[in-house]
Amino acid sequence: MQRVQDPGIRDWNFPRGVASVALMVDYAGELGVSVGQMLSGSGLTERRMHDPDVQIDAHAELTVIRNLVHALPDRSTLGTEVGRRYRITTFGIFGFACVSSPNLGEAVDFALRYLDLSFAFCLPVAEWRAEEFIGRVHDESVPADVRQFLVQRDVTAMVQVMTDLLGRQLPLTRVEFRFPTPDRLDIVTEALGVVPEYDRPYNLFAVDQSLLGQPLPQANEHTWAMCLAQCRDLVQRRRARTGIASEVRARLLPRGGVDGFAGPLGIDAVASDLNISTRTLRRQLDAAGTSYRALLDEVRFALAEEMLTTTPLSVSDVAIRLGYAEASTFIYAFKRWTGETPAAYRRKRAPR
Repeated sequence: MQRVQDPGIRDWNFPRGVASVALMVDYAGELGVSVGQMLSGSGLTERRMHDPDVQIDAHAELTVIRNLVHALPDRSTLGTEVGRRYRITTFGIFGFACVSSPNLGEAVDFALRYLDLSFAFCLPVAEWRAEEFIGRVHDESVPADVRQFLVQRDVTAMVQVMTDLLGRQLPLTRVEFRFPTPDRLDIVTEALGVVPEYDRPYNLFAVDQSLLGQPLPQANEHTWAMCLAQCRDLVQRRRARTGIASEVRARLLPRGGVDGFAGPLGIDAVASDLNISTRTLRRQLDAAGTSYRALLDEVRFALAEEMLTTTPLSVSDVAIRLGYAEASTFIYAFKRWTGETPAAYRRKRAPR
């Protein structure tokens, strides 16, 4: 009997944690790509990247991904190499819920329902068939310039996580990709345990259907129930930050990075860009539990950190770019955010 299960979300544009960004930045650093180069234009700083409580917009991670792909353009298996580094522990409580699931099938069912607790951009659809389980991975909505990287990364990460759940290599029966064969096929084969087929109609991986009913080594009913409750709460909190707050935050961030940034939009300009009145925007933000001022401070703080640590701009220039009329106003605000002046903050983080 065939059964199909779609993910609990419709696209990749959901808020997420920073663990995925930190993982990619660490990988890039091993290949000589600097933290500043990786975070450029994302609104993230090294400090925020290592704060487990920080939540970012999907476009911020996408910016980091583009920086990585552009910095290492000759690695046709870059996504596979990065995907191998995603382990079940990378996903926090989401990963623990999967580990404690009764069996692999229940873990897959949970992961699809709470996919917005992952870092996926390509959306998987699960197909249970008589003798085969197929994970069909959709990339149609993923930006074309990073599509191959994200398909490689997400498929490899999914396989790696399922391997961690089983405690042994996931015995794939077949893997297919829509894009051409990469130069280093051996790297992909080693990561997946099977030689993939390329230039196929779909991206997919498959295993014997019976594998999904086997108990997981660390299955625990009590832990599973506790993790499920925590995941539900986390999803509710994250989804509360989508909608109008996310729309405003996206319009306050510079589209092309901090170079040439002339300051964030005012509330009237943001409202106009959203095709609503300023009064309606204020009311909607209030209903979402935030305000234009709070979101502006959040964005200004992130951009200030980036400019102070990755550019030679003076404190006065940073203040002007952030839309402050005077440097003293910016210095006061920055000290309120961090407890120190911009100059002191920069000195502590200046390259040796």
